[in-house]
Amino acid sequence: MGYHFDHKDAREWEAWYRDPSNARAVALQWRLLAQMLHPAKGERVLDIGCGTGTSIEALLPLGVQLTGIDPSESVLRIARQKFGNRVTLRSASAEDLPFDDNAFHHAVLMTTLEFVDDPVRALAEACRVAKDRLFIGVYNRYAVKNIQRRVEGVFTRTIYNRAQFFSVWELKEQIRTLLGDAPVHWRTICQISSAPGRIVGMFEESEWVQRCPFGMLAGLTVELVPRFRARPLELKVPAKGAPKPVAG
Repeated sequence: MGYHFDHKDAREWEAWYRDPSNARAVALQWRLLAQMLHPAKGERVLDIGCGTGTSIEALLPLGVQLTGIDPSESVLRIARQKFGNRVTLRSASAEDLPFDDNAFHHAVLMTTLEFVDDPVRALAEACRVAKDRLFIGVYNRYAVKNIQRRVEGVFTRTIYNRAQFFSVWELKEQIRTLLGDAPVHWRTICQISSAPGRIVGMFEESEWVQRCPFGMLAGLTVELVPRFRARPLELKVPAKGAPKPVAG
């Protein structure tokens, strides 16, 4: 995985999610994840690039078995303090997952591809270890808010200086390259996330509005086909002209 969050990054990330002014955006994000991934109770879910566990907090109430991986021990320490033994947490890279094929029902890449060295390899690994569904959440390249973040990064150091941004079309093309015509569904959220009011809230939650490709965060689900590693078997063929038993 490319950029490893340090302790300062982790605290800034947590602070954004706890800031009351971001409450609507956070609620929309977790609703999108739950609705699009839609795991059944008891299913195994891998959170790739789990960080301090913000997405794990959203998934825990769904009753799933959660495993989180991240290459940064700084953020994993915070996650372990939060969850204790309720979640399995391991240090690992998104591009080299230490799990068998089809080890999980679902995999989640929530704002993770932005910080890896090789996004295509990370996607391929996620598809390898999950057998049912993959959820990808990314900061949308064409959202006004994310354009603003990139401009701000020219003048000040932020986490987003290290991020690469994606569009819905780019991700669909990468998935098509990896999986062919696997079914892909997408939505975007936070079209006008800073605006207050009940009417704006209803507008943001509309499925029709979420079909607009310019929201701040894009979510995609990919329906996966389980893959099985084939083991070559020895083929035994009777030798031609083998002597037949003599009767009598």
